Amino acid sequence: MTPHDFVYLASQSPRRAQLLDQLGVKHRPLLPDAGEDAEALEAERTGELPLDYVQRVTRLKLEAARRRLRRRGLPAAPILCADTTVAVGRRILGKPADAAEAAEMLHLLSGRTHRVMTCVAVQAGNQAHTLTQVSRVRFADLSETTIRRYIDSGEPMGKAGAYAIQGCIAAWIAHIEGSHSGIMGLPLFETTQLLARARVRLEL
Repeated sequence: MTPHDFVYLASQSPRRAQLLDQLGVKHRPLLPDAGEDAEALEAERTGELPLDYVQRVTRLKLEAARRRLRRRGLPAAPILCADTTVAVGRRILGKPADAAEAAEMLHLLSGRTHRVMTCVAVQAGNQAHTLTQVSRVRFADLSETTIRRYIDSGEPMGKAGAYAIQGCIAAWIAHIEGSHSGIMGLPLFETTQLLARARVRLEL
């Protein structure tokens, strides 16, 4: 079977696009239509555990992307999507709605260890392959001034857990156990395994 030359990336995250570029994987965007409510897919269910949540949301994203591909009549190729969730215990920290919520999340993360879970799914033909990577991240104590300045930078908005590890907040990350790229939003080791199963050409 001939390898696929590209994948559709069903994600609006520029970081995931950059990480695919790092792998040498050619990709084309497969973004939601104007009438699609992509944020609704990330709605939490009462009592849902973080790992169950991130895997369910990724499956929903993949199903939505498959429908999108058929609706647009685009050439067949594998689809890649992912979801990243930050959790403290059983509590899911999503994208902050405003500066006050971002500050609440950062205070919660300050001086403690939390989990970052990224589930990746690749659809190739009738087969869907998924893997979930779990990392642990420990922040040093964050002062009120540090939190305020970080929020003023605008970086926490739109980020699960109100932070981006590739940003300036990295100066306060004391320890990581797991995958740096997974914390960014696309674990490269696991993604490479999925792409190999889907017979996507890798320039490695």
